[in-house]
Amino acid sequence: MTGRPSDSLPHAAGIGLRAPHVAHVLATRPPVPWFEVHSENYFVDGGPALASLERVRADYPVALHGVGMSLGSADPLDRAHLTKLRRLAQRIAPAAVSEHLCWSGVDGRHFNDLLPLPYTEEALDHVCARVDEVQECLGRVLVVENVSSYYAFPESTVPEHEFVAAVAARTGCRLLVDVNNIYVNAHNHGVDAHAYLAALPPAAVAEIHLAGFDARGPLLIDTHGAPVAPPVWDLYRAAVARFGTVPTLIEWDTDIPAFAVLQREAALAQAVLEARHVVAA
Repeated sequence: MTGRPSDSLPHAAGIGLRAPHVAHVLATRPPVPWFEVHSENYFVDGGPALASLERVRADYPVALHGVGMSLGSADPLDRAHLTKLRRLAQRIAPAAVSEHLCWSGVDGRHFNDLLPLPYTEEALDHVCARVDEVQECLGRVLVVENVSSYYAFPESTVPEHEFVAAVAARTGCRLLVDVNNIYVNAHNHGVDAHAYLAALPPAAVAEIHLAGFDARGPLLIDTHGAPVAPPVWDLYRAAVARFGTVPTLIEWDTDIPAFAVLQREAALAQAVLEARHVVAA
């Protein structure tokens, strides 16, 4: 790791690095504090994509963000997946490794979605055991993200925010608070977004995500394909007031715009973080 940037995420606004922008980043070295990439895109032993990521990592802190571990599935954890993730983490030395609190496969079948859990004591026991298993395998603390959802299980007996907080308390994992997902779920399920933030322990929060949604139907759909909406910016300000200047990421995964658009979104998040720093001082 000699000569590489910090192994911790700066308390600043970074950008999710996607394939269309990798060449631009390597050619111009833009003044972005940190980048996050999807882990599974680099589950290879070599080749140009991994070589490019290593070049980015030489200049920037990088976080690995997974979408395929299926933490909440009833299937056994995919040991091959975990082995690839561990190998990638050893190679890249990321500042953080994160995954989603959801499931995306069962009976050996994988679904291309991050599906919600029933929030029950049984599910909590199951998820905590799997987070412990992942952390043991990786030899590091996992960062776990709340997900957006369009269906609430009637069997749920634990409010989502209490469930998320309990996972952190019982496993020692950290939390990736997706503010957009909280806003989407508050709209879709009629929950109180500010009560959600209030239930999460600030000491457990390692990262915040911001993204855009689609509001054309009766439900808000978390598309990561639009600018951050004004009410999400308001909720983000409340999150920063509670959690402090937490490393924050702009995510944009569909209809990916020019890199300058992402930089402008990140600048808005950076302004919120800097305003909080001034108030705290």
